[in-house]
Amino acid sequence: MTLLQVMAADNAADVRVRTTDPAEIGAELAQHGIAYSHWDTLAGATATDSDTLLAHYAPQIAELNASGRYEHIDVARIHPDDTNPDWPATAAGARAKFLDEHRHAEDEVRFFAAGQGCFYLHVGDAVLATVCEAGDLLSVPAGTLHWFDMGTRPDFIAIRFFEEADGWVGDFTGDKISANFPTLDELLA
Repeated sequence: MTLLQVMAADNAADVRVRTTDPAEIGAELAQHGIAYSHWDTLAGATATDSDTLLAHYAPQIAELNASGRYEHIDVARIHPDDTNPDWPATAAGARAKFLDEHRHAEDEVRFFAAGQGCFYLHVGDAVLATVCEAGDLLSVPAGTLHWFDMGTRPDFIAIRFFEEADGWVGDFTGDKISANFPTLDELLA
């Protein structure tokens, strides 16, 4: 479920907005310079290899990248694998990478082809918890403080857009604000 929950930055219990309405989500995010839109989903995306997935979305990618700004476009995916005894540790490690507040030197643009994840956008005196699901496209402006939670059982495919090859590298603030907010699993419970 696509969801936006806006909370006071100093008190997660102070919920200012909670909505699943795409128009409301887009309007609220736009007030902060964050672009949100929706692309049609591909049935069977999880069983589709990355090259085929990129080919399927080529028209949308070309439109989004008409300026040629994004030189690196790839697919990130993580799916539960209960047959692999190392999977829980791999999933926990992947999740932990971006759970702390950070920013990027370039826009963070993600299209969710399958699954879900939550971007927590710390803007001014608010935190905008934005749960993205299959079909959601989110563009977070460079320098925006945020963190990302893929949940305790990560399962998603995201097409990522980068200007530079190292565009995904985070500049971590050291602020542990994320510990004070509901996790993806808690938001959806």
